[in-house]
Amino acid sequence: MSEIQTITTGELKKKLDAGEELYLVDVREDEEIEMGKIKQAEHIRMGDIPENLDKLDKDKEYIVICRSGRRSENVCHYLQDQGYKVRNMVGGMLEWEGDVE
Repeated sequence: MSEIQTITTGELKKKLDAGEELYLVDVREDEEIEMGKIKQAEHIRMGDIPENLDKLDKDKEYIVICRSGRRSENVCHYLQDQGYKVRNMVGGMLEWEGDVE
């Protein structure tokens, strides 16, 4: 398995605070999203990723988010195998200290 690029919650917050245009995909379940998600993140449940590949652009890099970073790592492996550029947010929403909606 190839190496997955990562980003920490702190690094991501700095980039968002600086106004960088980033593509975030939150793969948690609906009830987890109700507890709050990063405003810029698009919600696509982990199980729905395969049928939503047409929503993703292979020219963009996606930062994949879940609760702890484990599911998002699995999604990163899958997407990377499909030819997408991805980065896993390590620590997940458990470590996120920025704003949520």
